[in-house]
Amino acid sequence: MQKTMKVLSNTLTLILFFLLITMVFIVISSKASGGEPQIFGNQLKTVLSGSMEPTFKTGSIIAVKPVEDSSTIKKDNIITYVQEDGSFVTHRVLEVIKNGEYTMFKTKGDNNEDADSQPVLAENVKAIYTGVTIPYLGYFIDFAKSSKGTAMLLIIPGLLLLGYSALSIYQAIREIDKNNKPHENEKTA
Repeated sequence: MQKTMKVLSNTLTLILFFLLITMVFIVISSKASGGEPQIFGNQLKTVLSGSMEPTFKTGSIIAVKPVEDSSTIKKDNIITYVQEDGSFVTHRVLEVIKNGEYTMFKTKGDNNEDADSQPVLAENVKAIYTGVTIPYLGYFIDFAKSSKGTAMLLIIPGLLLLGYSALSIYQAIREIDKNNKPHENEKTA
């Protein structure tokens, strides 16, 4: 029984520590990049609309890789581009249009009936979808980027870890005291 409790204790400590480190990473990465967190050179983007359903569900996280050479983009790739108003859109390439030295992309959301009204200039393409999607994590990331979310995601796991550590220390001290007390049938000199 004591061995099982020790294994459970160690497992809980490891989970709480991993949770704290993960939250710190998400918060710092979001703040450092000025928006979306990054991992292994990929940006994690939150899907904010249903224009790409069923490929991406609203609230999902997708991993996109920054585009260094837009000439590698081809039909059926999913690209993230910046619009005139500064917002980002992730849609599928329907057609690559070459016009002299300029390249443009005709795009469409998988769930939209019509193609996007304006072709996307190659220089506006910022990233290409890597094939990694994590459903519903986007809601969590958006919460983590808020000031309340940042505070909660750093403080709560830290407090849980501190509380659990205090409990472990209390139990260890109690065990030491129990072992140091003379037993009833022992006589003290």
